[in-house]
Amino acid sequence: MPLTELQTHTIHHLRILDEEGNADPDLEPDLGEETLIEIYRAMVRARELDARMLKLQRQGRIGTFGPTTGQEAAVVGPAFAMGERDWLVTAFRELGARLVRGEPAINSLLFHNGYEEGNVLPEGVERITPISIIVGSQPLHATGIAWAMQYRGEKDTAVVTFFGDGATSQGDVYEAMNFAGVWNSPVVFIAQNNQWAISVPRSQQTATPTLAQKAIAAGIEGIQVDGNDVLAMYVAARDALERARSGGGPTLIEAVTYRLLMHTTADDPKKYRKEEEEQAAWEREPLPRYRRYLEKKGVWDEAKQEALETGIKAEIDAVVKEFEARTDFAPELLFDHTFGTENRELQRQRREFLANRTEEADHA
Repeated sequence: MPLTELQTHTIHHLRILDEEGNADPDLEPDLGEETLIEIYRAMVRARELDARMLKLQRQGRIGTFGPTTGQEAAVVGPAFAMGERDWLVTAFRELGARLVRGEPAINSLLFHNGYEEGNVLPEGVERITPISIIVGSQPLHATGIAWAMQYRGEKDTAVVTFFGDGATSQGDVYEAMNFAGVWNSPVVFIAQNNQWAISVPRSQQTATPTLAQKAIAAGIEGIQVDGNDVLAMYVAARDALERARSGGGPTLIEAVTYRLLMHTTADDPKKYRKEEEEQAAWEREPLPRYRRYLEKKGVWDEAKQEALETGIKAEIDAVVKEFEARTDFAPELLFDHTFGTENRELQRQRREFLANRTEEADHA
């Protein structure tokens, strides 16, 4: 019996802005000057907060965190495409998206200093789940939320979830996409392909030419996007969200970008990647590209840039001051919620911890 071709599949790549900030007029979204500038402000704000957090961590004023520098376009674009009732489900490298959706900047400082209060949202800010640290676990939550909305009959709403390229090799991610595909659930899966799964390069992490094609096995839409092009990320997410809300099912978006800094502040990328590679990536990073686009449209200049940076730095100064003025946190709180019932060994550790703190204070 002869072989019969059953299906063929094509994966498309989307780019709207080239590296010099020139836009494809056939693909450029009609957003208006105010929105275009707000997108840029969101990217710069995320970059500045990331830089300040790195300084604070190196000074011992907050704990370990995963920098987002270089990946602002990949997360800010989709955040601007989301509707008010959409859910945001993230890992730990989506700072820009969380800020756009209304999470206060102080939450990142609290969370990365070990305080659960960093997951508490102010009144009126909803549908953002806590940061997920476990690699690849959050797409399961996203699909569960989407299926629950279907079950409850919620209309005109969808879920956006982010994860890294390394997470696409986790069974959890495929299971989430497969379930969403079977139930036609309104989920947009965004894989941030920053080329490094911690210290494992993209070439050794998966054999597939694209991550987007992993959608094929789950029976859902897949597209690869220039993740350093914020307009392309906006358009891809906008189209995927419209499809999800209208009953067209899930989409996997591969955002091709680059992690310019370390995986986390406990990591040294110089041990596994070359400086030449990093320098080449800095030449392609998203902020200058989008700024050049705004300048060519005549809506941005050096004076506006200086005013923006001054304003954002002042805002972050105030946030850091507010964060460090708080003294109402019990340092031994982490011992309270490890187990549901009292644990003798844990109580011993609590006493030792408090005794060490007292001794350190006396020596100081």
